[in-house]
Amino acid sequence: MSLFDSLFQPQRIVLIGASADERRTTSRPQRFLQKHGFPGEILPVNPGRAEVFGVKAYKDIDSVPGAIDHAYILLNGKDAVAALAACGRRDVRVASILAGGFADAGAAGASLQDELVRIVKETGIRLVGPNSIGTVSSDPPVALTANAAFAVDRLRAGNWGLVSQSGSLIGALLSRADARGIGFSRLISVGNEVDLAVGEIADLLVDDPKTKAILLFMETLRDGERLAHAARRAHAAGKPVVAYKLGRSDIGQELAKSHTGAIAGSDATFDAFCRRHGIARVSMFESLIDVPALLVDRPPATGRRVAVATTTGGGAAMVVDNMAMAGLDIAGPPQALVDWLKPLGIAAGEGKLVDLTLAGAKPEIVSGTIERLLADDANDAAIFVVGSSAQFNPELAVEPLLRFAGSSKPFAVALTPAAEKSLALLTAAGVPAFRHPESCAEAMALCLLRPTPQPVPALVEPSAAASEALRFGRERGFDERCAAALFATLGVPMAASVAVPDARKVASAVETVGAPVALKILSADIAHKTEAGGVALGLTDGQHAAVAAREIEKRVRAHAPAAKLDGFLVQKMERGLAEVILGFRRDPLVGPTVTIGLGGVLAEIYKDASTRLAPVDETEALQMIAEVKGLATIRGYRNLPRGDEAALARAIAAFSALAHPAFAAVAEAEINPLLVKRDGEGVVAVDGLVVLGR
Repeated sequence: MSLFDSLFQPQRIVLIGASADERRTTSRPQRFLQKHGFPGEILPVNPGRAEVFGVKAYKDIDSVPGAIDHAYILLNGKDAVAALAACGRRDVRVASILAGGFADAGAAGASLQDELVRIVKETGIRLVGPNSIGTVSSDPPVALTANAAFAVDRLRAGNWGLVSQSGSLIGALLSRADARGIGFSRLISVGNEVDLAVGEIADLLVDDPKTKAILLFMETLRDGERLAHAARRAHAAGKPVVAYKLGRSDIGQELAKSHTGAIAGSDATFDAFCRRHGIARVSMFESLIDVPALLVDRPPATGRRVAVATTTGGGAAMVVDNMAMAGLDIAGPPQALVDWLKPLGIAAGEGKLVDLTLAGAKPEIVSGTIERLLADDANDAAIFVVGSSAQFNPELAVEPLLRFAGSSKPFAVALTPAAEKSLALLTAAGVPAFRHPESCAEAMALCLLRPTPQPVPALVEPSAAASEALRFGRERGFDERCAAALFATLGVPMAASVAVPDARKVASAVETVGAPVALKILSADIAHKTEAGGVALGLTDGQHAAVAAREIEKRVRAHAPAAKLDGFLVQKMERGLAEVILGFRRDPLVGPTVTIGLGGVLAEIYKDASTRLAPVDETEALQMIAEVKGLATIRGYRNLPRGDEAALARAIAAFSALAHPAFAAVAEAEINPLLVKRDGEGVVAVDGLVVLGR
């Protein structure tokens, strides 16, 4: 039996620790399997009973005859570990563990989880969990779960698969979907992901003919490479992957040593991961069941123009506002519709919205309006926003919309009141319907601006000079001089500079570089020199520079007494139109990333930045530049002089080459600032930081 079949279509299921007490959670898997018509064998293991709910029970797994496809372990702690070992000895294909209390519960639990890892490696058994609320299929019916939500009267079939790192939220989505007449093909709670994780499960669902969309509820990302592979395969198969992920806050980013870590954060890097691999990320929990209806079985759209008609001006304004924020354009009504509505007393040509409010909700007007909007070549999609009639008189403005199910152009309905009957009516007919203006706008934006997997730029083998610069920096400690040497070998223009061992050599270095100069302390122990008082700018001659050097040394020693000081860097002062921060980071979730943002000492405050998975090419780098609002100044905003965007893009692409495995020792790197000069004059980096991994 295949892994997929053992997970979702098992024929013989063992329940280790099955309870005959209906009040206990451990009784639910058997009760739910029986309730929803599991067609295979249920084999409860309970040493204290001869039968459980009318089914013969066994004292242990070794007493169970024949092959076992799936074992659900309902025991805790060490007993669960022992049960998994017994399953491994019996060559059980897949086991799931309900209990938590492993890596989610401190050091003692982590030790138990290590035991699970050892058993999986030694026996080859595949494990779901621990902390897995179960696995469910609607066809054939397999309700192998302890989630109380599956006490529903019937298991509704559908064609969306759900993979969740949270068990309880499977029940929340099930109840919300069921209320609208939406069912699922497969649902699985992966818990702590000791073995089977979101990416591998999603990959299995790509090949499942009963699954047309793959929905992910995520708390973290443990198998990014496998999920990336699955998302790309899903796109090729025409199956959208929709993800909702917790963790949009900055908690945990204080561990980053570079400004980039604080600016990008884990949420921006997950966004970059989704963008690179074609995953539709949603911001609302409800959108997990709202968005697929506009994506499944629909070819990619050709534009971003949306026509909107409504029987409630305020409700439509909310949808329009959210669509505009998502980057969509609102298309006005076609002249044919304006002319058709005019004799009916409806002035539709005075604004972008087609507002039918004053005419009242009349079936023939609603139907005729949508028909003409969908026939108009000047828009790419249409939305109808229904007011109070959706709640009390669905026959007026909802039932006329049913005939537009399956329209060649994307069409959606947003309901302003709480109108569950209308919501279910539209869903059953196949018309995408929404109860929140935000999720309606989000779904339409993902439909029209659907993310597609991006090509991964090839990594160029590092030059001998780059390898030598890395080796030298690792041996000596990466101060700014060593960082600048490494970045220069990658192709990033660096400001002219001279390193000196002490203050006595500063004056002669100024003569070599040419005033005015910047003077900086050199120390691998000081990541941010400005904060330590280790920088002096605009020094006009060697004498002033020598005095500044002694003052810098005093300030730095007071700020960081234990830091090893390696002298000073005398650097040519440079000017530019804008200051950019350019950062590289090996993110623990998604791997190498590159970030560009507005630079300078206030970079962390503004957090005006764009992040991508590294490496990037120059085309993608230009997209990043366009996303940073503060860089409008170099894009010719209000007739300001244009900056050299092409040179900036080349520098970003060159810097992102740190993603190469040869630079694996580099955990973080940063240029702040990178000065952007006038168009055609290039860019130049005037500060650099490299942080080595532990």
